[in-house]
Amino acid sequence: MNRALPVFFSLLLFAATAGAAASSGLKSGVFEPPRMAPDFSLRSTAGTDLQLSRYRGKLVILEFGYTSCPNVCPESLAMLAQARQKLGALASQVQVVFVTVDPERDTADLLRKYLAAFDSSFVGVTGTPAQMEKVRQDYGITATKEMVEGSKTNYAVHHSSYLYFVDRQGSLRGLMPFGRTADDIVHDARILLKK
Repeated sequence: MNRALPVFFSLLLFAATAGAAASSGLKSGVFEPPRMAPDFSLRSTAGTDLQLSRYRGKLVILEFGYTSCPNVCPESLAMLAQARQKLGALASQVQVVFVTVDPERDTADLLRKYLAAFDSSFVGVTGTPAQMEKVRQDYGITATKEMVEGSKTNYAVHHSSYLYFVDRQGSLRGLMPFGRTADDIVHDARILLKK
């Protein structure tokens, strides 16, 4: 029952903000009123501790996933890479941060190698299972391990998949579900970069 609350919260938030999205011009769900994005300090792909607040002044797009994800994560990261290309000169004002939902396997080095295949500017973060659980709770992300049939050690992680848009001041502004296009990401990024 407890695990269902973040999903319910996210769906309720998304449904409740559909009207706000239309009036704001964004294609994603809107946090209305905007609230500060929960800060975190986690191990980055550079091997140093990284705080989300370090990126104030840039638009941050948070993606939650893991390197062994078979489809949703690579599709989403490819879409983000395509969006950065379409942003042209504005791309330097956007930082993609990939937050692992599988800290047991996703080391900083593995995240760095994985993300480099999509865009070398993408930053990944990991931490202890307890740290990552807190970040997931703060953002309403669910992540459940499921053992792969016939294996005692291999597992998949079923997780919610949203892009969180954090504006230059550190406020949560948009929540975009999986399946939107690179053009949708570019559209919202351009609007939020003007604010």
